[in-house]
Amino acid sequence: MTAKEVNSLVLAYLGDVIYEGYVRRFLISKGYCHVDELQKHAVTYVSAKHQAEFLKQMIDCNFLLEEELDVVKRARNYKTTSHPKNCDIITYKYATGLEALLGYLDFNGNFDRIDEIMNFILEGKLC
Repeated sequence: MTAKEVNSLVLAYLGDVIYEGYVRRFLISKGYCHVDELQKHAVTYVSAKHQAEFLKQMIDCNFLLEEELDVVKRARNYKTTSHPKNCDIITYKYATGLEALLGYLDFNGNFDRIDEIMNFILEGKLC
């Protein structure tokens, strides 16, 4: 099975784990040592609202390749009516698009590109 054949929500499921792992390692490397402190700071990266904002920044900066944009759009357009209570459906779909992209890249073994994307997000690189 190729990554293009995998359901977008399954890719997002995989991407969610990857994203959270990067965020947790980043925060620990910054010296946060207590779980409650880590959780408080992780929310600034892991919430659907912030994930959607990061994805929009990458799109606005033309940071993503055409193939990556296709993955994001496929996930964003996936038919779903459910979403968390704390955000609207559009925000949720953008966050899902980011997670699906990370899952897609991981499934394809493109770990260097995952590093580039996560550095963009975690280091606050703007255009």
